[in-house]
Amino acid sequence: MSSILDVWHSATPDQLERGTRWYPQANQFAAMISGGDVVAGAGVIAALSANKRWDENTKIAARAFVNGEPSGHVGDALTKAARIMGGESPSDVLPMDVKTGQFFRCIADPTDPEAVCVDRHAHDVAVGRRYGSADRGLSSRKRYKAIADAYREAARRLGVLPLTVQAVCWIVQIEAN
Repeated sequence: MSSILDVWHSATPDQLERGTRWYPQANQFAAMISGGDVVAGAGVIAALSANKRWDENTKIAARAFVNGEPSGHVGDALTKAARIMGGESPSDVLPMDVKTGQFFRCIADPTDPEAVCVDRHAHDVAVGRRYGSADRGLSSRKRYKAIADAYREAARRLGVLPLTVQAVCWIVQIEAN
């Protein structure tokens, strides 16, 4: 958790502001691309997020709603996005205790007091070093939970939401790369 706090405290005022706005803006984007159905929009964004940069993720998610079907990703992600677009609940389609499910929760409700999206950048912040292309072990629910809990504890100490800590640290990490 100390690495998370170190990165948080290294953030510039601009990075703090952008990180604080990140999930509320993603929520607005999810509503916009889905005709106001923020849950479906957030679910499709999350389903199509694996191994995609945010700018690419937003393009393929928006295109899915325009075209009426997802494209631009691997089969499993496309199947999950199509199921969500077909009316299934993202909570029933996505693995809720790892990255895509937690990403959905953060976007769908940017006031969620427990949701934490641990992607490769959040992992690297938490452990205090960049892993590059090495496996981070985030498919292990136990490892994922330990890192998410570190963000929750950092958030508790800072008096902000865990998703805000993650977003600020994500911005700092991305901009340092």
